[in-house]
Amino acid sequence: MTTQQPILTADAILERGLKNLWYPICPSHMVGREPVSLRRLGKKLVFWRDQDNQVHALDDHCPHRGAPLSKGIVMGDRIACGYHGVQVRCDGTVMRVPGSPGCKLEGSRPTQAYHIVERNDAIWLYNATENIDTPPPLVLPEELDADGEYSSFLCYTEWKGDYRYVLDNVMDPMHGTYLHKQSHSMAEGDNTAAFRIRDTDRGFVFEKEGQRDVNFDWTEWADTGTHWMRLEIPYPKTGGPGGNFVIVGSYTPVSPTLAAVFHWRCRKLDGWQRDTWRFLYRNRLEARHWAVLEQDRVMLEDMEPDANQSEHLYQHDMGIVRLRRHLKNLAKAELERIAQGKA
Repeated sequence: MTTQQPILTADAILERGLKNLWYPICPSHMVGREPVSLRRLGKKLVFWRDQDNQVHALDDHCPHRGAPLSKGIVMGDRIACGYHGVQVRCDGTVMRVPGSPGCKLEGSRPTQAYHIVERNDAIWLYNATENIDTPPPLVLPEELDADGEYSSFLCYTEWKGDYRYVLDNVMDPMHGTYLHKQSHSMAEGDNTAAFRIRDTDRGFVFEKEGQRDVNFDWTEWADTGTHWMRLEIPYPKTGGPGGNFVIVGSYTPVSPTLAAVFHWRCRKLDGWQRDTWRFLYRNRLEARHWAVLEQDRVMLEDMEPDANQSEHLYQHDMGIVRLRRHLKNLAKAELERIAQGKA
């Protein structure tokens, strides 16, 4: 008896995440020496650290009988499955089958392995279509350059719902004027605005016409081998040195009903000013920013899953329309590669 496979659509591809991109998976502290199982990008994955503190990732699926590798034992750069002891190396190669030495499974590479980079307190995974030896470099905005002029904090949370609603929320500067009106940094500016789209060499900026450095006035979307968004929030002098507050966001589907939400809060400063701001952030500002995120979370989680099927959009939503269209085109291109056997 055969089971008919569901038809793959562009929407289904977007729901679980596009291939051949870098995605943030979790904060670095969530993965230690013991194997950890996490669901991301429509898959169940196992993560662990070896003796050199390097993070590795595989499909959480033993190639022998499908048992979860996360229930096994870490042996440096490999995991021994807890069910029958099959040892799978971090590149997906089966190194040993203790119950049947010399069998065909030994030396084969049936398990999907994933390249990992740790940056800015997060673990990033390259979502390759197949096992590859060398992934493209992870390219992030200047605010997340480890040796740059910016200091940053990662704010990680998980929100119920499709991650694409989080993308829509960030590509909607006008909601700051209303939803966040009572916040410490978004009470200024006009209640009405006209918007425009400005193309860049890596994406586009959606911005208010005639208003800058007053409120949540613009959002940038970019593709540098990973998808990220950036915005600025003006700060009063009581917020410490460093000028405007930059927020860099990246969002990863956990499942169709759960999103991993990453925001880095960044300011450009060094020396004593950097130390002063980091102290202020931890002791005064962090709670205020979580309060703003909580307003977003409550609003998005209470939206129906199909809320975007009965919308009546207007000029303020041009950025959302542009982003949705672009992502759908990327998904269609992936579908075409699959049909041609190239993905």
